[in-house]
Amino acid sequence: MMVATICSSEDMLAVYEALSPLGRFMFAATFGNVHGSYKPGAVKLKPTILRDGQKAVTDKHGKAALMDLVFHGGSGTPLEEIRETLGYGVIKMNIDTDTQYAFTRPIVDHIMKNYDGVLNIDGEVGDKKAYDPRGYLKKGEQGLCTRLKQACDDLLSTGRTLFGTV
Repeated sequence: MMVATICSSEDMLAVYEALSPLGRFMFAATFGNVHGSYKPGAVKLKPTILRDGQKAVTDKHGKAALMDLVFHGGSGTPLEEIRETLGYGVIKMNIDTDTQYAFTRPIVDHIMKNYDGVLNIDGEVGDKKAYDPRGYLKKGEQGLCTRLKQACDDLLSTGRTLFGTV
């Protein structure tokens, strides 16, 4: 996978022409997306950069040249912007920040609600059910699973595989 800052359709065309002789590739073009989590409205995406770049590539090299794009840094993106990018060739979206939070939040919630049971306070032994990591890590895993299911729904991939629908 290649990540690059894209400013114009010509840049996307240059990437296609440089990489296509090597075979199939995924391209993480930048269109305002960034890593991390930001308040709503702080990140200004311009998905039309992807649309215009794909058009430049296919106008010159034909429809078979349509690139597989990666939405690099997609955490926190509004659903309508995610869906817009799908129409421009995005086949993968990175949501690492969202998945980290989805895993961590239920664990922190458990620790805070069971603080006295998690720690040995004032000579007490705590509560094994509270401090057993299998319990709170399971909650983290469930939070992560829920977020991944949401991502599949957002990306319109629920029930689909590389080989079709299930």
